[in-house]
Order: sequence, then structure tokens, then C-alpha cells
Amino acid sequence: MCSKVCMRKMSTTDIATATPVYPKFIPVEQSEITSVSKSDGFKFRLVSYNILAQVYVKSSKFPYSPAPCLKWKARSSAVLDVVKNLDADILCLQELDEYDNFYKEKVEKHGYSSIYIKRSGRKSDGCGIFYKHKKLELIVEERIDYNDLANLILDESSGVEQKEKSVDTNNKEQGKSQGDLGDPNDPYVRLKRDCVGIMAAFKFKNPQHYVIVANTHIYWDPEWADVKLAQVKYLLSRVAQFKKMVSEKFECTPSVLIAGDFNSVPGDKVYEYLVSGGPMAVPSPECSEDMAIPLCSVYAYTRGEPPFTNFTPGFTGTLDYILFSPSEGIKPVSYLELPVAESADVKGGLPNYCHPSDHLPIGAEFAVV
Repeated sequence: MCSKVCMRKMSTTDIATATPVYPKFIPVEQSEITSVSKSDGFKFRLVSYNILAQVYVKSSKFPYSPAPCLKWKARSSAVLDVVKNLDADILCLQELDEYDNFYKEKVEKHGYSSIYIKRSGRKSDGCGIFYKHKKLELIVEERIDYNDLANLILDESSGVEQKEKSVDTNNKEQGKSQGDLGDPNDPYVRLKRDCVGIMAAFKFKNPQHYVIVANTHIYWDPEWADVKLAQVKYLLSRVAQFKKMVSEKFECTPSVLIAGDFNSVPGDKVYEYLVSGGPMAVPSPECSEDMAIPLCSVYAYTRGEPPFTNFTPGFTGTLDYILFSPSEGIKPVSYLELPVAESADVKGGLPNYCHPSDHLPIGAEFAVV
């Protein structure tokens, strides 16, 4: 739990000594999975966390948050504390800004190496994967730029040069109106959202096991569900191609994990598409295409999706997921605990003294079976 000091008005001394919440991993209770967790098999932990890029931290956007909680120095220090205490073997961060100037060096001091992709255009944040280099060896990586979807539209249409001249790509800061972004009915404009992902294949050093990890941040606007769906379809297609390449090149059968902020709630079209290949999914007529890789959500598989991973007065819901392919040699044996709405440490909304981001970290421990 958060220190009691965060439940009341804090003095300058309190602020200096306040610490964030450090969630714990909870063993899965299902009998089939529990039997795996009690074995002597190899286990590893993956955590996904949207850390809230400082460029998006405005007092006007978070008027309910105590002012000290929005300062870069306090927030970045608290994020580092959370990351250090989670002690994940693989750490997927979204809205990761100041990577070169701050996070790369600070996180790598704790035994990690890392890879990173910055968002397209003028955006300053991106997605990063940090991994314990004593346990894992990076063997190959690929970057995913969802703007490629817009470029495919151009490639398939006539007048490419004229089209490129007619599109304003310089005014795309988060929070702009649809008018500022160009004609929302134009497929090129609609798909060019400057969103990215990154994926990599790792080999565990002992025992030898291959795992593919993809980390992504899908477009945020709830009114643009078609764009989100196009992005996740492209993501799964790229992951499937990547898996095929890794399998053939390294003569292995890699496990697949996909993590990130999908900006989609359980039951919507994006979520149903992502999990429609999983054994627990209910078929959806709108998501009937063949899935490249069957996937399950870790939390849905182990305890049910949490009530929220993003908690603000304006929106409270689950947007973040860790997806795994249950047929490929791994099973979740524990999950990272999450608060409930009545928890004192989330009252009033995030970020606050207990949580440095408006999102909560999610995570799971997997056993290789």
C-alpha cells in the first residue's frame, strides 16, 4: 500500500519522502495452472506500463492531481522506483519519452539492456522494451510504424505525388481537433496517426528458450475505432511474419507475447479481434477473419479482466493488456495485482502521490512448459 502520507495534504517534507505503490505478483489459483506454478520449471516475468509521457502532462488536463505529482523530477523518480521494485525480466513501456536523455541510462543501471522506437512525426514519446541481459539475449528486432498503412493507401492509388503534397503532416499534436488533423474522411489522413510498436526475439540463456515480445501503443481516439482495428490487424500480421522468420532462421518454436496500451476496452471490436483466436473467446461476426496467431489476455485467462488500468475522473477503464499464445509452451502462473475503485491509493484519479502515471502497470509471470 501507499504510505499513509498520500491520503492527506502533504507537506514539503512529506513530498520528499513519499513513495509510490509497489504491487505484488499474485499466484494463479486455477488448478491446471497452479500445478505448473508448483513445478521446478523455468519462469520469467513481463510487465507492461504506460508511464505517461511528460509532454502530455498539463495541469489543465490533470486538474485533480496534486501539482507536485505532475513535475518531471518527482514523476520520473517515482516511475524508476516502480520499475526497479517490479523487477521484471522483460519490461514494455509506452509513452516513453526522454529515453536517450534519462530512462535508458537510469533503467539499464538495474541490469537491463533496451531497444526503442520513437513515434513518427513531431511526437517525442515512443515504445521501449527493456530486458535483463544476464537472462536474455536479443537475437533480432523489428520496428512497426503504423503510418505504413497510410503509405499503402498511397501506393495503391493514383496521383501519389499530388496526394503527398496535399496532406498537411505538420499539425498532429495530441489533443488537436479532427479539423486540425485534415479531412477525417480521407483514408490517408485517417490512418496517419504517428503510432508505433516494436518487437524482438530473445533467447533465454538458461534454459534455452525463444520468446517473441511485441510492445505497442494503439491510437487513442474512441471515435476512430476503424483506425485502431486497422492498426491491430497490421500488428498481428507483422508479428506472424516475424515469428515465421525467427522460427525458420533459428530453427525454434518461439513463444509469443504482445503487450501495450491498446486504447480499447474489453468487448469492443479491437479487443474481440485480438482474442478471437483464443480458446476462451466468443466468436464475433464482425471479427471473423482468420487470426494469424491465437491469443489470450493474461488477466482474462487467470482472474478476469480488471475493472480498470487507467483511472481518471473523465475515464476509468481497462486499456492495457498482455496477450500470449497458450499453445506455444508458456502459461501464466501469477499476475500483478491491481487496485479496486475503492482503494485509497486511487481516490480522486491518477496520477497522484501513489501512482506516477494515469495508467497502472500490469504484469504476469510465465512458466515454460
